[in-house]
Amino acid sequence: MMTNERRQELTKLCQELLRRPSVSGEEGKVVEAITAAFKQMGYDDWFVDGYGNVIGHIKGKKPGKKILFDGHIDTVPVPDDSKWVHAPFGGEVVDGKIYGRGASDMKGAVSAMIAAVSYFAEDTNKDFAGDIYVAGVVHEEIFEGVSARKISERINPDYVVIGEASELNLKRGQRGRAEIVIETFGKPAHSANPEKGINAVYKMSKVIEKVQGIEPVEQPVLGKGILVLTDIKSSPYPGASVVPDYCKATFDRRLLVGETKESVLEPVLKLVEELKKEDSELNVKVSYAVGEERCFTGEVIQGERFFPGWLYEESDEFVQAAYKGLKEAGINPEITHYSFCTNGSHYAGEKGIRTIGFGPSKENLAHTIDEYIEQEQLYKGAEGYYGILKSVFSK
Repeated sequence: MMTNERRQELTKLCQELLRRPSVSGEEGKVVEAITAAFKQMGYDDWFVDGYGNVIGHIKGKKPGKKILFDGHIDTVPVPDDSKWVHAPFGGEVVDGKIYGRGASDMKGAVSAMIAAVSYFAEDTNKDFAGDIYVAGVVHEEIFEGVSARKISERINPDYVVIGEASELNLKRGQRGRAEIVIETFGKPAHSANPEKGINAVYKMSKVIEKVQGIEPVEQPVLGKGILVLTDIKSSPYPGASVVPDYCKATFDRRLLVGETKESVLEPVLKLVEELKKEDSELNVKVSYAVGEERCFTGEVIQGERFFPGWLYEESDEFVQAAYKGLKEAGINPEITHYSFCTNGSHYAGEKGIRTIGFGPSKENLAHTIDEYIEQEQLYKGAEGYYGILKSVFSK
């Protein structure tokens, strides 16, 4: 399946994507490169939606299931490129590794998806029953699953393959993520007379102490639904001789399967009500963080930061079809789950679409200085996606 010519083509595509910076909200140049690749590699059609997601399509000769390969094309920034030995946007190939921001997370996987779908269509002469889509997704790094909503609305896939790095293992789920915001409101006063005010930070400290005592829920496979303080701010800042009248704390909550917005907030709200009975001056609000970002298309993407968890049984038909395809491609994957949040939060967690994860490279290379992907991992990733397609469309 992967001839020397195809390996070279895949390497060049990966390099081309890496040479185009694409922090969240600035993915336009990569979208242009992917559009060119769709055209060159025989895709039937493609489009760019309002958020800037770019989706390519190859249609089989017979009607059937729709399968979507999802890979995000935005990256985290490069704060200081002087710390990199290999240029972060050079796409250098050294000792069998392709270097660049996003190589592992996840332009390598996106390149492998684009190539594998093209080669599968070419080798089968499109004689399969169904439709194949490849999506280069924007804004995933800061908004897991939100821009993916436009994709599922448009194409309504039956199956989704998330291409996040898995070191060629098969992923059947993940914990989700929520950002819970707690705000306390006080009364300003001069710090020389603090008794005349209400210190919002002191009030917050009582809330934080109680929140730390909340027993985390647990699921046998995914583990604990941990709740941890990640950020705290007071106002006014700097507080020059002023008792702060406002304090905001943000908590990261890892979500398990079946948890809802209401069920996750319930123990926090209960705790707050108990504290209010003890302290009549406590004025507190609990909510989910709301994010708002501008896409390179000009459209605004917005939503609460609540991204559900998901998990499929090992016996699930799509998990087994993917496993069979990977084995037949010469890959011997473990069936595990992601330790981080992905666009699967939308497809599986919100929409209930059968979803698995499979991607080349190591999870711990994401966001690192001198990020890279091994060429051998890149090629095997493409072979794995090809194998999944063979297995799904052989039924």
